[in-house]
Amino acid sequence: MTIRPNFLRYALLADAIASGTTGALMIAGAGLLEGPLGLPAALTREAGLLLVPYVAFVAFVGTREVISRPAVQTTIALNIVWTVCSIGLLLSGYVAPTALGTAFVVAQAAVVAVFAELQFVGLRRASVVTA
Repeated sequence: MTIRPNFLRYALLADAIASGTTGALMIAGAGLLEGPLGLPAALTREAGLLLVPYVAFVAFVGTREVISRPAVQTTIALNIVWTVCSIGLLLSGYVAPTALGTAFVVAQAAVVAVFAELQFVGLRRASVVTA
């Protein structure tokens, strides 16, 4: 089954834009962010690089005339994994972020969780079309 939504499309495209912007900041500014955030530049840069294929995938899914339900479910699952891993990083003791770094990780995890929820709601509200 595939779907033709507007709300879902906007949720996907907003996710792609926000993730792309965050990824670019993390890649380009990893060295500058290391001190204020207390997060290793290599970790920040690698996390940003992980977002590159994700952004391409979500943008592709969101710009199709007919959006694939399994592709949206994959996007939601990836957002949940990112959120859990972000909070897990803070709880693991692997890093010792500053208060600003902790706020950054928590804030981006919260935004990603909101995108997952918006996409889930959009998926449920979308009109179903058999392909």
